[in-house]
Amino acid sequence: MTTLVLLPGLDGTEVLLRPLLAELPPSIRPLVVTYPTSGDNSYRALLALARQVIAGVDECVVLGWSFAGPLALMLAEAERRKVRGVILAASFVRSPNPHLSRLRFALSAPAVWVWRAARRLPLWLLMPKNDAMRRAKSETWRRVPAKIVTARLRAIHAVDASALLQRCRQPVLYIASSHDGIVPSHNAHDVLQLLPTAKFVTIAGPHLALFTNPEAASRAISAFSHQAVMASPVYRAASA
Repeated sequence: MTTLVLLPGLDGTEVLLRPLLAELPPSIRPLVVTYPTSGDNSYRALLALARQVIAGVDECVVLGWSFAGPLALMLAEAERRKVRGVILAASFVRSPNPHLSRLRFALSAPAVWVWRAARRLPLWLLMPKNDAMRRAKSETWRRVPAKIVTARLRAIHAVDASALLQRCRQPVLYIASSHDGIVPSHNAHDVLQLLPTAKFVTIAGPHLALFTNPEAASRAISAFSHQAVMASPVYRAASA
């Protein structure tokens, strides 16, 4: 059985991962790292948390969704003996939109609250109350304060994991969303340019395609995870 460590996106919860968790095959044991809703939410602090969570894991594949791509690469380097593969889903190695990074100092909790409120309107007006996406997004908004989202957005605009990706010795898979309006396609190109050996797959859907198209996501994740673990020295030694 392969342990799949899932690092959530900006919300930092398991909520948007639930459809994927339900689709994963029995051969994969999921382990979700949820982020704190108070205190330090820098990548450095979240790395320390993730290392604590996997302390009892012998080997694993790590998936970093969106915000968590750089975190997945940090964990892969910090835990080289445990991490057998890295999956970057709709993610990036540095600020996904360089133009917006210039505005990072204008980020504040009130501004993020307004931004979140504006994003709720289409869900409230266009989707029925029992819509899965509406319910999931509403739950994350209730659970995660605007000030924490602000801290994570600032971390995004300051991070650069390019060198980590280039040094990465584990197999890497990039999962792109076909209609991603949040993380532009140049981010996938950046990953492939920095690490030409990285594998690439596109699944149909928006930025949250792991939520809206969990079947395709599960197939890609399962196939890669199986190959990554089989290629590991530990697996080869056990099979000899």
